[in-house]
Amino acid sequence: MGASNENLLVKFRSKDTQFGVTRTTVKAIAKELNVNETLVIHMALSKFASDVLPGYAPDDGLLTAKQILALRKDVVGRLPKGKLLSRDLLFA
Repeated sequence: MGASNENLLVKFRSKDTQFGVTRTTVKAIAKELNVNETLVIHMALSKFASDVLPGYAPDDGLLTAKQILALRKDVVGRLPKGKLLSRDLLFA
């Protein structure tokens, strides 16, 4: 994978807050993980992205009445038959 030509200037905070950290903190993390400061920033952004961005594309919305009817017809032959032995509720 080649290096990107795009660069980003990072301005560090004068003190650590929930919205930013000092250069000293980044250096301490880099030393603890035995990596360089750039990798620390990439790791932090990667974790933040996985926490914030959805992991999948949005769906097409609610099913239509026609789609629900088709699913109900399809499931008839797939459901188990016989006496119910036990039942667990997800939400009681």
